[in-house]
Amino acid sequence: MRVRQVGLWKGAGEVDLLAEIGVHLAEGLLQWLLSPFYWLAIILIAMYYRRQVTLERRLFSVKMHSWAEQTWHAWLGGLIAGLIVSAAAIGLGITVTREVVIALWIVALLLLLVRVRFLCLAYSASVLALLQFGLRVFAPDWTVDGWGGTMIAAIRDMDAAGLLVLVALLHAAEAWLIRKQAARMAGPLFMESKRGRIVGAYQMQSLWPVPLMLLFPTATAGTPLPWTPLFGGDIWLQGWTLIAFPVMIGFSELTFTRLPQEKAAVSASRLFAYAAVLLALGLAATWWSPLVPVAAIAALVLHEALIWYSRREESERSPVFTQDARGLRVLAVLPGSPAQELGIRIGEVIAKANGISVRTKEQLHQALRSNAAFCKLEVYDANGEVRFLQRALYAGEHHQLGVLLAPDNSVSFVAVTRQPSFFALLAAPWAKLKQGFGPKQDEQGISTGNDRADKHEEAHRPTATTDTSI
Repeated sequence: MRVRQVGLWKGAGEVDLLAEIGVHLAEGLLQWLLSPFYWLAIILIAMYYRRQVTLERRLFSVKMHSWAEQTWHAWLGGLIAGLIVSAAAIGLGITVTREVVIALWIVALLLLLVRVRFLCLAYSASVLALLQFGLRVFAPDWTVDGWGGTMIAAIRDMDAAGLLVLVALLHAAEAWLIRKQAARMAGPLFMESKRGRIVGAYQMQSLWPVPLMLLFPTATAGTPLPWTPLFGGDIWLQGWTLIAFPVMIGFSELTFTRLPQEKAAVSASRLFAYAAVLLALGLAATWWSPLVPVAAIAALVLHEALIWYSRREESERSPVFTQDARGLRVLAVLPGSPAQELGIRIGEVIAKANGISVRTKEQLHQALRSNAAFCKLEVYDANGEVRFLQRALYAGEHHQLGVLLAPDNSVSFVAVTRQPSFFALLAAPWAKLKQGFGPKQDEQGISTGNDRADKHEEAHRPTATTDTSI
């Protein structure tokens, strides 16, 4: 009889726990849907991808991506990452208060005014952790009245080590998203190198809104957690609830020396290593609090070091998307085009079309028109090996092959490649070249046309980009 009563009591306790978890999940979901920061993040993401589509139209006279579709993929990827990181954070017992959430977003929005890439939890969390260190060491008793005093008290009492561990978890999720989505969402562009040369490149800037659910201890009576979390000690015996914490994570790289998929793989691996180092420092800071400012500084310095090293690496390597003596270099392939069905890949060189050698866009146009019912291409892949591609052409298909070529001397606009601030998102993402280039030359420096004719063409060049799609 006693065993049956204990069994019934355990069953009732499990039911109560499941009911409380359901109530807390519903409350957290409602907070998430009503959070202005989450919807602000989605609006900023849509603005950025809309800006990218505008740039593509200006540079190539075509649309490579759909900003609505990219925003959708970013939302879905952020949602999946949010579920995974939330589960890990809840298991560890990482906590934040509503005041800390607001403080993090205030710092993030202020940093956004400087650079879009600063809209990253690594920066805002590190700033708050260092601010907490300064308040505890230099102003332990300082406070002000009203809302400001509440915010100062919340920052002074927050779990900075747990917050930095959360940053590490988010960057591990970001590395996973980079590997899965960054190459597909990268946008081609023309840019001016430091030597004044126009080259093809890829802007790999992806943003994801991540809805997090974190634990928050309550002073009211409630069911204790059924496990002992790493953070928080015995406070979970009093009761708990869930709090919505929407954040935005992002990745920004400009590459003109690697293919997009190669750059994404390299960046993801380095970001995984960054997350591992930060996770180790954050966990160590939970046992020895003086390591908190060390972990915060490391989060800032290592994050900037990754960006600096990537830029240095780009400057020391040779550009990929330039004209080639063997033929026409492919910068991008339009989705759903005959070129995509043929299997043409980014970075390959089209040497012959229908048996005719091609060195200019005009020659490629003529070679394709020589056989309106069939297309046979000879291309060099990334390893320099020849591939033969062929496909029938059908009535009603797009009249173009569907490739964007590396820039030549007829480019009139280039992309603005400096890191934009929030206000720069509202400006034009391109710049008009102040002056044209000289006579068109091949790789050996031999003029490909009459100098006088080229100068006449340069003087009457229209103020719109030349169509580089074939």
